[in-house]
Amino acid sequence: MATYRCSICEMGVDASCTDCKEPLVNDHLQKDDGSAVQISRCPKCEGKIKSPACCGQDMLCAA
Repeated sequence: MATYRCSICEMGVDASCTDCKEPLVNDHLQKDDGSAVQISRCPKCEGKIKSPACCGQDMLCAA
């Protein structure tokens, strides 16, 4: 399971898919301009969300 942690306040978040009950995994989505966006992805249904944010910035994935 991907654990996201805030580098400022150190709060941690574990996420899972409500529909599949699967832990979300860390991934990256390539944008058309060549840059990448950190996302959380369900390994079963392939649903994707933008990774969590805290203290005004994206949380970093620890696993």
